Amino acid sequence: MERGINVSNKIKVVIADDQYVARGFFELHVKMAADYELVASLSAAEQAVEYCRRNSVDLVILDVMMKHGLDGLTCAETIKNNNPKIKVILATSTAEYQWIEKAEQAGIESFWFKEYDERSLLEVMDRTMKGEHVYPGTQPDPELGDAKKSELSERELEILRELTTNRSNEEIAERYCISVNTVKRHIQNMLVKTGYTNRLELAVNAKALGLVVHDDDRKKG
Repeated sequence: MERGINVSNKIKVVIADDQYVARGFFELHVKMAADYELVASLSAAEQAVEYCRRNSVDLVILDVMMKHGLDGLTCAETIKNNNPKIKVILATSTAEYQWIEKAEQAGIESFWFKEYDERSLLEVMDRTMKGEHVYPGTQPDPELGDAKKSELSERELEILRELTTNRSNEEIAERYCISVNTVKRHIQNMLVKTGYTNRLELAVNAKALGLVVHDDDRKKG
């Protein structure tokens, strides 16, 4: 018998997403797949940790961002620490790419962008259960005003993440060990590229679009 397949020859799947529509999307895809059995559909990542601790599970699909409680990435790490044989797919509807490296370092098998990945969820599930590590080959490149995300430098994206948490120029400068004038210059450059008129408009739109997500927001539960 192959590892990860239960006695009924169905792969036992747990999903956790606090968005009702997204959770329904996951449920539908798992139920329609002949090789998979949905054993739990949960609204909190912590519930998935507890379920996996008490029950036999082969695959867990977790959304990274949760409005309440611990985030999906943190809970995925806990699940893998508790039982390395359980395979995990992290999913997100944002364009935040910084989580990829964190997920790989934590030993998470796969990562799927809901809105941007050309591969279907079922393909990612099948390949994950076959022992592959399925990660995006390219970074999502949505538009922010007049610019694409790829037109912003890594430093600009770092500062943009800080702006979405309403940090001051002084706080941002201290965090990255740069001058306040340098922070101002990066913000001005982003305003020119995107066409927005001020830092508030820039930050609000970046956050609304899920272009970047600060770790404080990921872990705010």
